[in-house]
Formats: sequence, C-alpha cells, structure tokens
Amino acid sequence: MFTFQVFSKLEGAFTAGMIHLGDRLGLYRALAAADSPMTSVQLAGEVGLEERWVREWLANQAAARLIEHDASEAADRFSLSGEGRAVLASPEHPAFGMGMFHRLPATMGALELMPEAFASGMGHDYDSHGPEGAEGIERSFEPWNKANLIRKVLPAMSGVVDRLTEGATVVDVGCGAGGAVLLMAESFPNSTFVGYDISQHALERAQIKLAESGLANARFADPRHDPLPANGSVDIVTTFDCIHDMAHPQPVIEAIRAAVADDGHWLLVDIRAADTLAGNIEANPMAALLYGVSVLSCMSSALSEPGGAGLGTLGLPASKAEEMARAAGFTRFETLDVQHAMNAFYEIRP
Repeated sequence: MFTFQVFSKLEGAFTAGMIHLGDRLGLYRALAAADSPMTSVQLAGEVGLEERWVREWLANQAAARLIEHDASEAADRFSLSGEGRAVLASPEHPAFGMGMFHRLPATMGALELMPEAFASGMGHDYDSHGPEGAEGIERSFEPWNKANLIRKVLPAMSGVVDRLTEGATVVDVGCGAGGAVLLMAESFPNSTFVGYDISQHALERAQIKLAESGLANARFADPRHDPLPANGSVDIVTTFDCIHDMAHPQPVIEAIRAAVADDGHWLLVDIRAADTLAGNIEANPMAALLYGVSVLSCMSSALSEPGGAGLGTLGLPASKAEEMARAAGFTRFETLDVQHAMNAFYEIRP
C-alpha cells in the first residue's frame, strides 16, 4: 500500500504532463466545442494530429477520470463534463485551471537547478522559468480576478470603490503581466494606476497588453529603476499573491507604508495558510502540492538574493502578515469576507 501511495504521486506527475499537452494542443477546447462525444479519429481530425497519439492521450485522461468515456458503442467515445469544460477549456471561467499546467515544463525544469540550490542555499527568481513561466502565472490568476476583483473584492473594502470612481492614485506591487492593473484601469477611468514588477518577462507581457488595451491611465515600471513614491501620495496599494515570493518582503512592506497616504488602503492578497505545518496539513488538502510548488518556485524566488527571507508558498499566514504590516507602521488589519479556494484577503490601513 505504501508503494501504491508513492506511485500514485508519480501517476499524478505524468497525468499533469498530459493535462499540459491537452491544453497546449487544443484537445480540451475541441472536446468542449463538440456537439456530441467524439472518437479518437474524430478528435484527431478536428485538431489535425495523428490519431494513435490522440488515442493514447485520451486513454490516460479517461483512466484519470478527467474526461467522460462512453464504451457502449462500437468505438470508444469521449467528452467533457460541464465541470471539465469550465476547468480545462474555458479561459473566461473563474474556475479555469490551466495556468499552472501551462508553466509545468518550466517549473519542473527547475529540478535540474535544485541540487545546487539545496547545497548553496540560493534559489532562482521567476525569470529563470522563462516567458512561459510569466504567462502561466497570468493564466492562473486572471480568470478569477476578471470575475471577482471589481464585483466582489474591491466592494468589500471600506470606501475604496467610491475613491476609485472619483479618482485615486493606485499602485499594484508585484503586478506580473498587469491583468489586475488593466482591469481596474478600464473600470475606473478617473483613477491612475502604476504596476511594479522586477520580472522582465512579466513586464514585457504587461507592456504589450497595455498597448493593446489603448488605456491612457495605466503604466508599468521596474521599481529598481523607477521606485515607488515615498511621500504618502498613493491612495490605494494592491499586492496579489506576491509578498511570499519576495526575497526581502519587509523592506517592500515598509516601502508600501511610505507610499500610501495616511487615509489610504492596502489590499493584501496572499495564500491562505496556518501558523504551523501541522495546521496546514490538517486544513489544506493541497498542502503537499503547495509545499512542492514552494521548493521549485515560490521559496526559490524568495531565496534568490543574499539574505532572502524564504517565506515560501505557505509562509504568510494572517498572523505573520499582520506582524510584518504593524512593524512597517500600519495600525489596522482586517480580514475581508471574500471567499476563495486558495487565497486570503486583507485590508490594511495606516
């Protein structure tokens, strides 16, 4: 049984690779668009691939119970359930889950770097995952944000929507490919937005998306060359799933406090975590996944500079976030009533 448990993890790894291929090759999209279950011949013809490869891929997906398998006719037929369409084939759906699988090869490629990292203590930043890493992060978070940021998250904060509507100065620290910045900039044309990130791959994507949007009230910058203002001139600061990735999060939080006005707001979104390993294992069914992601990505980024804090994916529970915020000079810390499978949402004020 222990052997079975071990190899069930290996099965998950191989099936994750097949999910990456299904997304990359358009197989899920073709299944989702079909009016009725498809044979391997039909699916291969639809996407322009060799049938024998498609048939074996379908066998994996059916065995993993990710796609529906109908063996009642002469030929096996396959389809996606409604839930399967949402998670595997609908980028506009908030439950769309292909972002992490998009960047799976880049993430797993970091395994080659890990022996030296374990020996030296030094990790690798997000740009070590290449452009696909940045795009994968973008695809991971934008579907949920598009469905909920404007409609649910910002209204949960005290008076923030009114300020944005009237015209506010907004900074998004760790903006990635800029999805949240552009979404807010479009929704609140009287406000101005600046997204900061140190990932060159992410900033390149953000600049392209900004040009495509035609928005004039947003821009993007690398804080190492164009730092946050330190004069209390910012009304609202946002950080989405990035503080735990930072090599030096406390100085960043101090920079946020210096930037934000005395009547301003900081929206901190980060991975929901318990204070202890035992608490995470007990409360989070994906704890093993998140600790693994941490080694290959989040904690690695957080240890990519000398003296890195190394918080890691589950390294910023509410108690730690509040402690760091108060140490930087913030005095009010509130957990927002926003439901999310993975994240916690905090409104922090001076």
